Amino acid sequence: MSDDQIQNPVSETEKTERLVICIGDIHGYYSKFQNLWSNLQTLTDPSQFNNALVIFLGDYCDRGPDTKKVIDFLVSLPSNYPNQSHVFLCGNHDLAFAAFVRVLPPPLDGSKFSEGWKEYEQSEEREGWYRDDGYENMHLQGRRWAGKIKVKFNTVKGTEYKGSIYDAGPTFESYGVPHGSADLVKAVPDEHKKFLADLVWVHEEDDVCVETAEGTKHCKLIAVHAGFEKGKGVEEQLKFLKARDTRVAKVEALSGRKNVWDIPEELTVNPTVVISGHHGKLHIEGLRLIIDEGGGYEHKPVAAVILPSMKLVRDTDLLK
Repeated sequence: MSDDQIQNPVSETEKTERLVICIGDIHGYYSKFQNLWSNLQTLTDPSQFNNALVIFLGDYCDRGPDTKKVIDFLVSLPSNYPNQSHVFLCGNHDLAFAAFVRVLPPPLDGSKFSEGWKEYEQSEEREGWYRDDGYENMHLQGRRWAGKIKVKFNTVKGTEYKGSIYDAGPTFESYGVPHGSADLVKAVPDEHKKFLADLVWVHEEDDVCVETAEGTKHCKLIAVHAGFEKGKGVEEQLKFLKARDTRVAKVEALSGRKNVWDIPEELTVNPTVVISGHHGKLHIEGLRLIIDEGGGYEHKPVAAVILPSMKLVRDTDLLK
């Protein structure tokens, strides 16, 4: 962020249009999140901030040390900022956490979660899927999340795994139990379970303003943790995501990579912002926004974007 952006925190458009603040993956880094929140307050008009729509893009847990504190803060937001509107998207890590503490909605077709294991069972031994109390009808991602991965080093990220393939160990520890312990189900407070149970898989806004090179545009906005799958109709995907259909063992819109990177062509006909986190990158190309600069790495910042101005804010910004 340039000094000019910091010295000029509020654009003319933002004085008249409601702010939309989109916050990327937090991954248990409470201190970073607090610094980011403070920076967002500093850079925006108090009235605008207190009446903003704040969209959290998912992945509140794992990797960082303070998942419990992060969720405590998120749960308190509606009472501490009653005039803000808050949207909490479900990330792939959050879905897995919810699966383990038994708060995922059951499959719509009446099937058992265990039916989703078969397609991925070749990975069970390597990933060390959870096999303790309650595993018999647990969603696949809950078993992977609480598992004990045999390989210790993640060659893709260049870091050691923290307990499981999801790096869930610090989440268990933040609630005072060792990684993979069935006692986590009792340790997680009911209000945290409700928070996890209520997470949405997609959110739509019919009219947001975005400043572009061609001027201010009125756009539709769709927020989804990873993105839309290639080769599938958007309406079909929206219907599935709104229904939170848990019979699917791996939800691509929450966990995909290259296959969910681009805006579907049908959403380019009428201007539509598609905003996600998840990818461990900061990427802004036209109306495709990916806001996950931190990616759960200790040394990388947690970031947010403010609309209409498209101003990027990080926890590491040193504001005068």
